[in-house]
Amino acid sequence: MDLSIIHTIAYILHMLGILGILVLLLTQGTKKPRKFNAGVLHSAATALIAGLIMVGLQYPLNEKNATEWPLYDNTKIAVKLGVVLIILVLGYRQNKKSVFTTGTWATMLGLTVANIVIAYAWR
Repeated sequence: MDLSIIHTIAYILHMLGILGILVLLLTQGTKKPRKFNAGVLHSAATALIAGLIMVGLQYPLNEKNATEWPLYDNTKIAVKLGVVLIILVLGYRQNKKSVFTTGTWATMLGLTVANIVIAYAWR
């Protein structure tokens, strides 16, 4: 299979993972009391793994055609990786608790939105 096809599939899965985190957190916004949805963890893990695949494939794709497949900014990738790891840690800590606190919910939502903004604004 061509690496560009795998990269495109990983990109789609990455977008769906980030969208999953956002939607699942937003649906919890109006519920009282909030209960943590474990789907946030699954979505974050999907986004993380797909993102790692995308970054890993970018180098061989760049060697084939550097103009079509420019290398990612490693600082941007490191920041995005850190943000999704924080989301995962918060989610795993929250998963065992009975109530999803407003502070944790807002932090996770803010980090998700920040990760989206970093992806599109940091060029």
